[in-house]
Amino acid sequence: MISPSSIDQVFETARVEEVIGDFVQLKKSGTNFKGLSPFSDERTPSFMVSPVKQIWKDFSTGKGGTAVSFLMEHEHFTYPEAIRYLAKKYNIELEETEQTNEQKEKADERESLYLVSEFASKYFQNILQKTDQGKSIGLSYFKERGFTEETIKKFDLGYSLDEWQAFTDEALKKGYKLEYLEKTGLTIVKDEKRFDRFKGRVMFPIKSMSGRVLGFGGRILITDKKAAKYLNSPESDIYHKSKVLYGIYDAKQSIAKEDNCYLVEGYTDVIQFHQTGIKNVVSSSGTALTSEQIRLINRLTKNITVLFDGDAAGMRASLRGIDLILEQGMNVRVCTFPEGEDPDSFARQNTLEELHDYLAENAKDFIQFKASVLYEESKNDPIRKAETIRDIVNSISKIPDRIKKEVYIQECARIMDISESVLFSTLAQMDKKELQEEDKRYKNEQKAFEVIKHQQPVKKVDVQYLMERKIIEILLLYGNKTEDFEDLVLKENDKGDLELEPVIQQARVFEKVFLDLQDDEMQFSNETFKTLYYTIIERLNQDTDFELKTFINSVDQDMANEITTILMDDERYTLDDWNRMDIYPKEKKHTVAQLVSETILSLRCFLIDQKVKEFQQETLKNKIDSNRNILEEVKDYSSLKMLLSRKLNRVL
Repeated sequence: MISPSSIDQVFETARVEEVIGDFVQLKKSGTNFKGLSPFSDERTPSFMVSPVKQIWKDFSTGKGGTAVSFLMEHEHFTYPEAIRYLAKKYNIELEETEQTNEQKEKADERESLYLVSEFASKYFQNILQKTDQGKSIGLSYFKERGFTEETIKKFDLGYSLDEWQAFTDEALKKGYKLEYLEKTGLTIVKDEKRFDRFKGRVMFPIKSMSGRVLGFGGRILITDKKAAKYLNSPESDIYHKSKVLYGIYDAKQSIAKEDNCYLVEGYTDVIQFHQTGIKNVVSSSGTALTSEQIRLINRLTKNITVLFDGDAAGMRASLRGIDLILEQGMNVRVCTFPEGEDPDSFARQNTLEELHDYLAENAKDFIQFKASVLYEESKNDPIRKAETIRDIVNSISKIPDRIKKEVYIQECARIMDISESVLFSTLAQMDKKELQEEDKRYKNEQKAFEVIKHQQPVKKVDVQYLMERKIIEILLLYGNKTEDFEDLVLKENDKGDLELEPVIQQARVFEKVFLDLQDDEMQFSNETFKTLYYTIIERLNQDTDFELKTFINSVDQDMANEITTILMDDERYTLDDWNRMDIYPKEKKHTVAQLVSETILSLRCFLIDQKVKEFQQETLKNKIDSNRNILEEVKDYSSLKMLLSRKLNRVL
């Protein structure tokens, strides 16, 4: 269990923009940052981070919260795991007691899979470094590949003994359950027999963006025609190979900093590049490139350079992934190595400067690369050449940006020696076909919408809901502030007439709000706001050093979502970047005291209107003459509203 003082230290130190910046490419937007949502597939930013409020909001999914809640949502951390991650990031030493067996058993299944994977990673590292078989076989292999001791430890490389159940026996001995060993794929269970999946292989742990071990890649070191050279963990609740990139944990900061990501094929390609000094590199781990993997990179940069072996098969394979990258609106360059070389061997034989120079000189734009590969195969065959050109135009059609499309069409015309008008005509046909399909989908969606539209009446604006929401926002942002509040009190003047006279009173904002609402016996109609209101008032009463981020971390996730929605609602409009179109929204210039007074008075006026409507309905319903009392009540309420309106400087 982590001590409260350690948790407080983590909260005080962690910066939400720095934490989220490790996972999402954030761009400055006024006082905030914006970026693409990591929780949905989008091309226009709807994700907002506020350094001032130390919270984030994803308007595409409705999720929001603090740095801790982001890690819990994005990385599926438990609360303690999120705290430990932040402590490690900010070099904070945590005070904590060891978990009991009972607490370990209470960990949910997903967490158990993570714990088993973490144990396996440390076990394989230990075997590599401290056993004779590990040193003579595994460590020797890595040293032959040119990996230094520092690199081996950085990437947590390991070795699995060439024995049928050495790992499984050790894991069971340490108290890890067989069902989780099987679910992670580390142990294969067949006919009541169990044996290690990665027997006799060097091990490459595959990590998430936050560094959690999700699965493994294992390479066999002996020649065995029956066994696969590389073997990956099977799919599990924590490992989905189509959504994971090898090396992303070690590369994420460099990718964002360099604004470019090198994409290679294998584990050793990543490690060798990293060791040479190029750290913004990841691998698709031997699987075909997927849209999910591209979106993972898209959060950090818009630029991908695909690196492939010099063989023809490797170059052909690269073409399949290019269209996927283009569809995501990203910029693609491709670099191939001399025949017989791959990124691993080339990096090993060259210095950092030589590698940088080679990549800079040989990285081609996708159009040049695709044309050069396909043109060589089709230059003497007019039919094949026509197919090649159509293939290139098809790739260009995937690009969302119209200006980029036109530039690439011009480039294609130059390289393939064909008129631009023919290519534009072909592109228009492809775009028209795609547009027709989009239109068809849209019409189907509209039909479904029309059904819903006729079924549901348009909801009216709930004024009381909005005002109650504004009160919660005021308490969260300014509840602890002390302000001078001007109130207008009815006093008799020298002539005996009643007039409004200003009186200044100093009070903390939450006290002013609480007393004003209590004086009029006003109750919240929305149950969520009601709960929030009393929770905030109680906390402000008890804690003179009330901090917003600490408070959000102390409430449950539903309440945290509601809080961030309230606080970030105004910020969502900055996502549209109105200033770029010379539209400048008027900024709020209310003082806090003025904002509090106007909100409370407006709510009072609204509730008076509601009360008068109730009296009117009662009068119509009863249809009797004895309505004098009701009329007196209506008159009193109308007078009160007139008085409140004068305070608000409103004309009735």
